[in-house]
Amino acid sequence: MKLQNLLAAILCAVASSASITSLAYAATLASATEESNPLEITIVTGARFSQPLKQSLFHASVITAHDIQDSQAVDVPSLLKNLAGVEFYQSGGIGKQSSLFLRGTNSSHVLVLLDGVRINSATSGTTAIDQLMLDQIERIEVVRGNVSSLYGSEAIGGVIQIFTKRGKGEPQLSISGGAGSHNTQRLAAGFGGEVGNTEFNVQVSKYKTDGVTAIKPAIVPTVNPDKDGYDNTSMLANVRYAFNDDHSLSGSVFDEHGEAGTDNPYGSSSDVNSSKSKIQKFALTSDNNFNELWQSKVQLAQGLDEAENFLNGSPDTALGALFKTTSNQIAWQNTLRWNAQHVTNFGLEHLDQDVASDTAFSKTGRRARSLFGGYSGNSGAHQMQLNLRSDHYSDFGTANTGLLGYGFLINPAWRASASAGTAYKAPTLNDLFYPYTDFGFGYTYQGNPGLKPERSRNTEIGIHYAANEQRAEVIYFDNRIRDLIVGNGQMAGTVINLAEARSDGFELAYAGQFADTGVKAALTFQNPRDVSTGQVLLRRAKSFGNIGITQKVGAWQVGGEVQHSGTREDYDINTFSRTTLDSYNVVNLSASYAADKRLTLMARADNLFNKDYMLAHGYNNLGRTLFFSLNYRH
Repeated sequence: MKLQNLLAAILCAVASSASITSLAYAATLASATEESNPLEITIVTGARFSQPLKQSLFHASVITAHDIQDSQAVDVPSLLKNLAGVEFYQSGGIGKQSSLFLRGTNSSHVLVLLDGVRINSATSGTTAIDQLMLDQIERIEVVRGNVSSLYGSEAIGGVIQIFTKRGKGEPQLSISGGAGSHNTQRLAAGFGGEVGNTEFNVQVSKYKTDGVTAIKPAIVPTVNPDKDGYDNTSMLANVRYAFNDDHSLSGSVFDEHGEAGTDNPYGSSSDVNSSKSKIQKFALTSDNNFNELWQSKVQLAQGLDEAENFLNGSPDTALGALFKTTSNQIAWQNTLRWNAQHVTNFGLEHLDQDVASDTAFSKTGRRARSLFGGYSGNSGAHQMQLNLRSDHYSDFGTANTGLLGYGFLINPAWRASASAGTAYKAPTLNDLFYPYTDFGFGYTYQGNPGLKPERSRNTEIGIHYAANEQRAEVIYFDNRIRDLIVGNGQMAGTVINLAEARSDGFELAYAGQFADTGVKAALTFQNPRDVSTGQVLLRRAKSFGNIGITQKVGAWQVGGEVQHSGTREDYDINTFSRTTLDSYNVVNLSASYAADKRLTLMARADNLFNKDYMLAHGYNNLGRTLFFSLNYRH
């Protein structure tokens, strides 16, 4: 009955609601201003409405369309790993399974949204961010810290929100393509713009590479030494119709298919392992501005994550051949702008997640109903943000979270901030309902329906500078996580709430523009550890960072960057005992030449000195790679 009342309220809101432009549309509108003045960058993820980045009480980063183009990166992981607090490991190159660590938290502690829509797996608890190519992406916003009070489960380490490209301006055609090392080929095309009251955009892309063998045969002699390639096909289409200045309706479709060669360290040298992935998003959004005070947004959406595993061309039933999550979502958000200094928002969300699998889960679905509200305001030199949220899950109960943030403007350039928040991660369906399985090499797994959600408390203090086309931040954070879900033995058993983790440290970030010279730098010092043993959490460094410089000379732009990571702990791929992965430094170079306003030639060299290093024990990296591309717009 409560669900029926919720749906009725939302449907009424569709008929009579009022709303500002959607988050994705607001982000797109910001792009032109941001490229001309970096200090005017805005962000929507930190408060669920648009605000200047320099006023955010979180340590947040915005990657604009201009940044994406200049980076010449191919996929989302390649772009994000340059940010403070962000680490990736990828098992053998582009398109392979990866894990994202934000401020030392687990990969399942980072919520990833695609235009505000969840696309995560309800079984693994993570998002296949390694499958997202950049050809369809306009902008990425990263908010670090506990933000469950805004977005719910998983947001212990933070939120990464990815915005797809939207049509704007006079309709134009864009075509880009390139080729490089490992027989890598890329082709993308798009057409979009505005015609009258309608905005539209269509994008398609193809990426293919032969890759390298995912696992090093020198470490695992029994592995098949064949090349493990990757093939990705992606499509995006969206349209937005504005009835007038205050009311609009938009629809969007995103579809990604990936096929990757993989390696199984416990198979034989003749085995051919592979996987297929699919990410889809469908959304219908009503944006209305009912009056100067009340702005509202209603979104009906579906996110899909699908993964299949194959052995010698047949479904790999030993690993579980198919895991498919369908997430149906309804969200209604209202923003009340009392004046330029005081804003409140509140809303309702409903999430249905259903799993289709050849694995016999004892339960294959869950429901979540959510209520959230917040306030952001400033008075003179003082700034405050308050957020509260309550999520009720059908399988484990209720989780309540909150955030309180405060900022003080020392002078027009310098600002201090402090915040404290709580967050949680719901147990996955694997955690709760996975049947007992013996994987055949001493590892067993069984779900536990009695699990509690993982919970965390985060505090942080920051100093921020923004003036003269320069931004700098120094942030101290302390995130304590309890009731971590772990196996009750290293290699066997039912999962239980047992462990406690803590990650604290400092993030330093800088971005500056000096005439035709741009400088960006990020440095992270952290101590992610198991509280009971003091051991560092696996595959996470205590220090890492990067520095990059770009220089414009006429029609040319050249750039270089150095990426550094300290030592990391991991399990030995053969013995399962702890081992240490060496630190590494990687140098990347890029160059572009604007032949005219329509045509740009670009080149990039990654890992210039062919550094041999491991992000995960036993797994390969691509070595030195070269890629040349051409971009045309008309």
